[in-house]
Amino acid sequence: MKIFITGATGFVGQEIVRQFCQAGHSMCLLVRTRSRAQLEEIRKCAGADVSDGNILDARSLEGLLNGCDAVIHLAGIISELGESTFENIHVRGTRNVVEAAQQQGVKRFVHMSALGTRVNAVSRYHKTKWEAEEIVRGSGLDYTVFRPSLIFGPRDMFVNLFAKIIRFSPIVPILARRDAIFQPVAIEAVATAFVKSITVVESIGKAFELVGPETFTMSQIIDQILAVMKRRRFKVHIPSALAGFQAGFLEFLFPKVLRKAAPLNRDQLIMLQEDNVGNAELANELFGLDPVSFRKGIGRYL
Repeated sequence: MKIFITGATGFVGQEIVRQFCQAGHSMCLLVRTRSRAQLEEIRKCAGADVSDGNILDARSLEGLLNGCDAVIHLAGIISELGESTFENIHVRGTRNVVEAAQQQGVKRFVHMSALGTRVNAVSRYHKTKWEAEEIVRGSGLDYTVFRPSLIFGPRDMFVNLFAKIIRFSPIVPILARRDAIFQPVAIEAVATAFVKSITVVESIGKAFELVGPETFTMSQIIDQILAVMKRRRFKVHIPSALAGFQAGFLEFLFPKVLRKAAPLNRDQLIMLQEDNVGNAELANELFGLDPVSFRKGIGRYL
């Protein structure tokens, strides 16, 4: 099969490309960020053709999907910069990719959403992810939607961020609500679900939650990371007002002064006040997933 993939240079995208390559599929990868390291990793797969394009520019997608059997739409952001807003990337970008699939005769469409996405979501991230899901559901395509929890793996920006703080600071700040619970899932399980879904017809027209086998508070997640790293650190819960002030300052400083997306924003703080858990049974059974435990998984790369 030939698969068209957006967001292929991202954390999840690179693992999906690797697994598709192992399965013997050919791919057309839509790439905007020409990072040498990212492209070198992708080009290790002989069946991957790289095409320049931007999901915000519908014209750049013309003809790219011809001859493809399926679309894997992964492109998304967790922090905004310039024209890369939640509304643009998640909603307008998804609409452009869906319309390209419709116009170029590709019926199979697998979409990356996020756990916590729902009709009455509070955060703009989840709201725009829901709008994107609605576009996919109303497309008439043979769609599958995946909603992963926090994803961990060698290139993640979650566990590795805490590990960096632990290496250089005696204090680890906690921004999440004290009793909020999370269900982190391994990158390998997420990618496997996407890859297998292409040929599992029972997944068409459904949304699946991708979560790990354990739930933790954020404090417990940090304890797991500390245990693997064999370190001791002070954990400090940051008051919501102070965290909000810090996030607002970073949202101004990074885009305006440093021309980079902020490493922390107020939308993320909203999501950290909510439980982020789901039901793994349906996806695990249908796609044969056996997600690794959190400590064992992070022990492979920390």
